[in-house]
Parts: sequence; C-alpha cells; structure tokens
Amino acid sequence: MKPGPLPGVDMTDDPSDDSGTAGPPRRGPFPHHLRAAEVHPDEPLTVVAAGPAGAARREVLAALLAIPSGMLVVPAGSCLLVRHARVATRAAYVPGYRQPHSYGADQAAAGPALARAPRRVELSLPEPLLRHFAVLDTPDTDTLGVAGGRVLLDAVVRSGALLFVIGADQTLTAAELHLLAEVARASVRVLFVVTPGAGGWEASEAVATDGTGVSVPPPPVRPAVGPPVDPVAVTVAAHRATLLATVPALAGADWFPVHRGEHPALRRALVGWAAAEGLRRASSRSPEPPGTHGRVPVVADPPGDDWADRLERQTRACARAVGQHLALELAAIHLRAVQEIVFGVGCAGLPQLLDRELEALSLLATDQQDRAAREIIEGAAAQVFGAPLPEGVRHRIGAAVRWGLADHPSGRELDRVLLVTRTAGVALLPGAGALDALPGHPGALRAEVLPPIGIALSGGCWQHWRSPGNDDSNAARSWAQRALREVELEVSREVTRRFEALRLSLDGVLSDALDHGILLA
Repeated sequence: MKPGPLPGVDMTDDPSDDSGTAGPPRRGPFPHHLRAAEVHPDEPLTVVAAGPAGAARREVLAALLAIPSGMLVVPAGSCLLVRHARVATRAAYVPGYRQPHSYGADQAAAGPALARAPRRVELSLPEPLLRHFAVLDTPDTDTLGVAGGRVLLDAVVRSGALLFVIGADQTLTAAELHLLAEVARASVRVLFVVTPGAGGWEASEAVATDGTGVSVPPPPVRPAVGPPVDPVAVTVAAHRATLLATVPALAGADWFPVHRGEHPALRRALVGWAAAEGLRRASSRSPEPPGTHGRVPVVADPPGDDWADRLERQTRACARAVGQHLALELAAIHLRAVQEIVFGVGCAGLPQLLDRELEALSLLATDQQDRAAREIIEGAAAQVFGAPLPEGVRHRIGAAVRWGLADHPSGRELDRVLLVTRTAGVALLPGAGALDALPGHPGALRAEVLPPIGIALSGGCWQHWRSPGNDDSNAARSWAQRALREVELEVSREVTRRFEALRLSLDGVLSDALDHGILLA
C-alpha cells in the first residue's frame, strides 16, 4: 500500500492573506523541518533509533554502547536520550515540573515515583562511542499514531540519522512506510537493522557486503540434499524489496543483519557517518556573518509615519492566521481522540494519546510562530535598512528585539507551559525549566526571538483516567472536548500576547534606528 499525499510536504505555501497583508505561510499540519535541505549545523549529532522491535532495539543499542539492556528501559511512551559524560547519571524530565527527577544510572536503580510518564529520560555514560554522537531511543512505531509519527519525524530531521530496527518475523506497516517516505525527503542518513525473530538465526557471525549496500553474512555450508538457503539474506532482501517498492528514494540505505548482539559493521558505519557529518556541519557554519559588527545606516529614503501602523496590522493578521491554523488542528485532534476512545485505546490510554497530540501541536504552534516572527522582523527591518538584510544584521535586530520583550507587560513570562488539568482547564507554569521538560528531543539551543509554545497534560489527568473507576467513554469524550476547547482559547490568547510583545519591542528598535539614523543594537 503506497502512502498518499504527505500533509505539510506536498502543499504549497502562500505567504499572504486575502487582504494583502503578509502572514505566515499556509501549510499542512506539520512543522517545516522537512523543507530544509540540510540539517542545521548547530544541531548536535544524534542517531534516532526507531522501529517496531522494542526489546530487540534495546539489545542492539546495548551492544553498541556496551551496557546491559536493562539500563535502556524507560516508561512506555517516553524517549531515552543517551549522551556522553564522565560520570554516569540518569534523570527523568516530566511536564509540570521545573527540575528533572534524578536517579541512579545503574541497571538496578528504580525510577522515581511520578504522577505521569516523562517526555524523555536522559542517560549520561562515559562510553567512548557517545563522543561521536548521542543516541535517541523512541517509542515503538506501532504505538505512535499520527501525532507520534510527526514528533518522531521532527526528531529525525533535526538529528541527521535514523537507525530503523525491525525483526525478521515482522513486516513494515503502511504507517511505517509512510514515515520512511517522509524521511526520504530530508537529507538524513538512514540505516536499517534486521534482528533475529523468535526462532533466532543460525547464520555465521562474519559479515560481508553484497555490492548493493546490503550487509549479509557469508553463504551457509551447502547441505547434503537440496539447495543452500540463507534465512538472513532472505529476510533482509524481503524487507528491502517491500521498502523500495514504496520508497525507492531509500535504495542507498544500508542494511545490517545482527547476530548474537555483535555488529561491528554497524558501529563502523555510524562512526563514519558522525565523522563526515560533523565536518560537513562545521564547514557550513559561518564564523562571522556579514554585518555582525560595524555601522548599519537607515535607508536614504526612510518610510513614512505610517510604517508603525502597517506593522501593527501585519502582526495582528499573523496572530489571527496562526490561531486559525491551530484551531483547525485542534479540531482534527478532537476527532482522532474520540475515535481512539471509542474504537482504540479507551479511557486508560487517553492521557498518553492526548499528551502526544499536544506535543505535536506544540511543535506546530512553535514553528508557525517562528516563521511568522521572522517574516515580520525581516519585512519591517527591510523598510528601514533596505533589502536584502545581511545575516549579521538580522541577528543583531533579533537579539535587540529579544532583549526588549521584557520591557513590555505583554512580553513578561513568555517562558511558560500550558498544562491541561483533570478538570479540563488549563494551568500556567512559568519558567524556562518547565519548558525544558517538554521536548522528547531537545536539540540545539533556540536562536529564535520568541520562546517555544509548550503544551502538555498534568499528572492529575494521568492519575484520573488511569484509575479503574474512570472508564466511562462518554465522560472521556466530553472531557476531551472541553479540554481541547480550553487549549484552543488559551493558545489563541498566548499567540496574540506574544505577537503584541514582538510588535512593541520591534517598534522600539526600529524607532530608535530612525531617530538616530543607524542601528543602535
């Protein structure tokens, strides 16, 4: 079964609204990272491990990192980020808290008693391989759903490499083929690992290459009767044929069958990718963008007195467009939630489902906000300093606007999380630490003007709907409708407040430049 059109990828952008006022590009309900031809150079080198074979995937990663597989076990639905450090540590990042919950890094250490599952667990180890790249282990692909696939895809595109682990007795589903088709559109390295099925493999441990990028063990010894049959090569070839029938763009991906947990060829491939990718990102990073220092004068014919009014109309149009876009996505989330409550996960699975939907919504809202903010700043600054703006000038203006946000009442405490409560309300938790607990894959430090928009479920929601007495599907549907309505209202207020703060700060930076004739930032 071939996937249909990819939302957010096959749709064209229209950078203006019906009134002719610039606004955020209209697009499908998914962040824009797939449109980037290359991974951002500031993103840390990370290998994202995914696939339907959860226990087998942990065995593969444990063999790579030379640790017991029990150290890689995390609560269901959580991501595990493994990084390098001199001292082994482990911490759980839970939405609703400003500080991570630390506990022992050894296999026997019990995790903290938490009201809800963490979005991510960070494990730091003194393993030499982690000096080359970090590892992000994700939930099984057959449990992700629509929103989980979007979150996983965002992590893969930002990291640079995908390690897809599948068992010999498993098949690639339509959802996984659709995910891999979207991955193929980005400039990321894809490696496939095929693990033994329930019966195991009796193949040799030696590994060779068949000339097409597929790693296979040498042929088995010919039996006395009948032709030789290599189950490893047959399984790899079958998975590869299924993939290429739907996603021919991944013909160059590497395939590795693993045997008894030993896979030196996979380790060499990952280290080689990290070395080449690290050099590529370092060479693509400009050490000093033009315009970072020096005098930046305003244009000879500065804009008239109505430029501030045009800026105000533009920011209001952008805030309205972003709010409408997110309202449509929330309506789709409501439909998916009702469908899963009635026909799928039920009431006990509602917290995990809705929290993953809100995580994907956070990515979408942040992406829409950032794109609109960049267009507003660049458009207004071009009127004052001329176009095109050098990269260094854009950075200086963005930094000045970011510093000026706190000077206005609407720009204070933008670092906050919207938490859905068990009463279907939305509570606000301020603080940069609260936002840091939300992403499953934190990535590089943000260089955008506005902080991210973070939305999550509180621990009270998890406790309430996982209680055996709360299994009324009608009550769950009603609660989900009210909760998503409150999220829509609160997100709309938050977006409006953020764009108003952006306008006031940008107005101050550009007004000072027009008064003095140069950029003061």
